[in-house]
Amino acid sequence: MAKPLIGITTRNGKDSDGHPFTALQHSYVNAIIQAGGLPVLIPSNLFVEDFLDLYSRVSGILFSGGGDISLNYFHGADHPRIGEVDDNRDFTEISLMRVAVNEGKPVLGICRGAQVMNVALGGTLYTHIYDQLQGALDHAYPGDLRRTLVHPVNVDETSRSAEIFGETLLNVNSLHHQGLKDIAPGLRVAGHAPDGLVEVVEIPDHPYAVAVQWHPEWLTDQPAMQRLFKSFVDASGR
Repeated sequence: MAKPLIGITTRNGKDSDGHPFTALQHSYVNAIIQAGGLPVLIPSNLFVEDFLDLYSRVSGILFSGGGDISLNYFHGADHPRIGEVDDNRDFTEISLMRVAVNEGKPVLGICRGAQVMNVALGGTLYTHIYDQLQGALDHAYPGDLRRTLVHPVNVDETSRSAEIFGETLLNVNSLHHQGLKDIAPGLRVAGHAPDGLVEVVEIPDHPYAVAVQWHPEWLTDQPAMQRLFKSFVDASGR
């Protein structure tokens, strides 16, 4: 049986000589391979017809982490900490998310990917959590702390996500300064951090649409995170 092709969104950058590149950390690629999928990178500098052609050939899409989403796409407070905004990436990912949700193609959102899901469907974001959510934890752990578990996430035991994880109390890493504020219509909140920040969302009537605010691709030694990627790849292969 052929492995399902899993598209993974990428970021744009420049090397030390100023040459543009398309990039993705190996952790995403490895997580999909470990789960039985075949990863395919989706550049963010394609014409619409080309990224939609690529979309038509993959069985599922993983929306990866990265920089902040432009305020052009949602009503949010401007903040000096907003950074790494990439208009091409925003347009590509928001377009792909809307098409995948409408057509029922499996999607998994990670960190920025959770924010893309919310914004694409009509939600908003905290543009700097620590200044805008009363009693907020520090959710931004910089540097090489990707495997450091910094807070729990309580998962609603009645949610599909709880069934996927096989657990309702997860210990996770945290590498973000923005987060989901007003939840988009059609999204179900399935998990929270201790400060009330939404950390898991899902679309109940979709074949597979789940998004998490942490970075499970760095935690694949945890059975719950293995189950997340496996369930996504399996859904994409049906």
